[in-house]
Amino acid sequence: MSPQFFQRLAKFLEGSGLLIILVGLMMSVEMGMRDEGLSSMRAETYGLALGGALFAVGWLLERALGTRK
Repeated sequence: MSPQFFQRLAKFLEGSGLLIILVGLMMSVEMGMRDEGLSSMRAETYGLALGGALFAVGWLLERALGTRK
């Protein structure tokens, strides 16, 4: 596969990770407004963990390709 494919994949993973973090935080705030404290914390934790993992994989892939210094 071409390096361009992997670069696009890395950018997709990074963008998806950031989007998942944003959705998790928005869900957390919305649940917090309804006094669902533990559910709010769970949504935030899952969003940050999954989104952060996807972003990290994309970032590491870019580093391995040499396109990110």
